[in-house]
Amino acid sequence: MSEENEKPQIAMEEHKAGSDTSPDNPLPEIGSPERIRMEKKLVRKLDSRLLPTIFLIYIMNYIDRNGITTARLKGLEEDLGLSDLQYSVVLSILFVSYCPFQIPSNMILNYVTRPSWYIGFCVMGWGLTSLLTGVTKNYGGILACRVFIGLPEAAFYPGGKHGPIYLLSRWYTKKELAFRSAVLYTGLLLSNAFGALMAAGILGRMEGVRGIRAWRWLFYIEGSITITVGILTLWALPDYPTNTRWIVGDERRLAQARLADDAGEADQDNDNDTPFAGLKMAVKDPLVMTFAFMNAAQLLGLSFINFFPTLTSTLGFNTTISLLLAAPPWLIASIVTLYTAWHADKTGERFFHVAGPWWGVMLGFIISLCTGNTGARYFSMFLMACGYAGFSMTLVWVSNVIPRPPSKRAAAIGLVNGIGNLGNLMGSYTWKAEWGPDYHQSMIISLCALALSTVMSIGIRHYLVRLNKKLDADERAALQGADELRVKEAAILEGITFDQAMERRKGFRYLP
Repeated sequence: MSEENEKPQIAMEEHKAGSDTSPDNPLPEIGSPERIRMEKKLVRKLDSRLLPTIFLIYIMNYIDRNGITTARLKGLEEDLGLSDLQYSVVLSILFVSYCPFQIPSNMILNYVTRPSWYIGFCVMGWGLTSLLTGVTKNYGGILACRVFIGLPEAAFYPGGKHGPIYLLSRWYTKKELAFRSAVLYTGLLLSNAFGALMAAGILGRMEGVRGIRAWRWLFYIEGSITITVGILTLWALPDYPTNTRWIVGDERRLAQARLADDAGEADQDNDNDTPFAGLKMAVKDPLVMTFAFMNAAQLLGLSFINFFPTLTSTLGFNTTISLLLAAPPWLIASIVTLYTAWHADKTGERFFHVAGPWWGVMLGFIISLCTGNTGARYFSMFLMACGYAGFSMTLVWVSNVIPRPPSKRAAAIGLVNGIGNLGNLMGSYTWKAEWGPDYHQSMIISLCALALSTVMSIGIRHYLVRLNKKLDADERAALQGADELRVKEAAILEGITFDQAMERRKGFRYLP
C-alpha cells in the first residue's frame, strides 16, 4: 500500500466520529494563544470528570482492601478463630491472586475498548466480595474472599492495561501526568484517614446492632458503598481519545495530537504491536526490570501501611482513639504528595521526587528505633505516611521513560506493579505481632529495603542522564527508535508535513 493511500487508524476513527475539522487542516500552532486556550479547555473538562471519579474509586479500593486491619481491632481474629500466622496469610493471600493476574489481564484486555465499563464492573466485583467478607464464619471463608478480591483488583490497579495510570497516560502529557496521578494516589492516602474515621464510627456504635458484630457491619457498609461507586463509574469515566462519547470534533483530535507531540509519535499501537509483543519488549528492557525490583523493595519498605491501625494502637490508647490517631498522618501525607507531584511536573525532575520521601520514612524508622517516647513515635508515623509521596511517582516515572509503543508501556507498568507487589506480599510477614509493640525487627527490614530501592533509583537516574546526553550530542539519535507510521499519524493529527513531525521527534528527552 502506498504512503498516499495509507489511512491510519486514528484519522479513520476521527472521521467516523463525525469531526467537523478535516485532518488535512492544521490545528493552531503549538504555543499560540488559541492552542493554549483549546488545551486548557480540554484539560479542565477531563479534570472535572476523570479525576474525581478515579479519586473516589481509589478511596474505596483501599478502604475495602484494608478493612480487615481495622476489623482486627474489634474481634475479627477471635470470632473466626485465627492464629497470628493465619492472619498474616489472610493479608498476603490477596497478592497471590493479584500479582500474577496483572500481566495476563493486560494481554487479554487489550481488546477492551471501553475501560469505563471494564473498570466499573471491576469496582462492583470487589465491592461485592468485600461485602461478603462480613458473612464469613471461619478461616477458609475469609481466605476465599481475600483471593477473589484480588482478581478484579489485578485488572483495575495502576498496572492494568485499563488501569488508572495507563488511562491517565492516554489523556495527559508528561508534564501533566505526575500531578494527576498524585490526585489519584491521594485517594489511596485519604482512604487510610477516611477508612479509620469510618471504622471508628461503625466499630464504636454498631456493636450488636440486630445481633451482628460491628466488624461485620464494617464490611457490609463499605462493600455497599463501593458497589454504588462502581455503578457511577460506568457513566463518569472516559474511554480513550478516539472513542469517548463526550469528547468530539476538534477536541478529540486535539487530545490525540497533544500526546503525539509530547513524544514525537502518535500514542497508538501498530498492527505488529500486539500485547504479547509489548510484553516481550518490556521483559527484555533492563530498565523495566530495574524499575520492577526497585518497586518491590519500595513496597516492602512501605508495608507498614497494612498495619497502620495496629501501630497507632501501640501508643497505649483505646480502639476508638487509636483509629482517630491514624487519620492525621494520612491527611498531611496527602498534602505532601500533591505538592511533590506539582513540583515534579513544574521542574520535570523525577529521581528526587521519587526517592526523597523514602528518606523521610527511613528517618521515621530511626526515630522509632531510638526512643519509646509516645510523642516522638507518633511524629515518626507522620514521616512514614509521607513516604507514599514517592510511591505515587513511581509508575509515572515508568510511563514517562517508556512512552511508546503503548503496548510496551502497558506491559511495563504491569510488570513494575505486579513484581513490585511482591514487596507487599513479603511485608505481610514482616510485621509480626510477636515483634510488637516496638516492631524494631520490622522497621530494620523496611529501612534496609528502602536503602536498596534508593540505590537502584540512583542507577536508573544515571542511565537516563546518559541517554539524554547522547541525544543532546546528536539529535538524530532520537530518530533511531522512531516508528515511521506513528510519526506520520502525528503529522496528520497536527496538520503538518512528515518532515516537520520528524524534526519535532528530535526534541524528545527522558525525565531523569
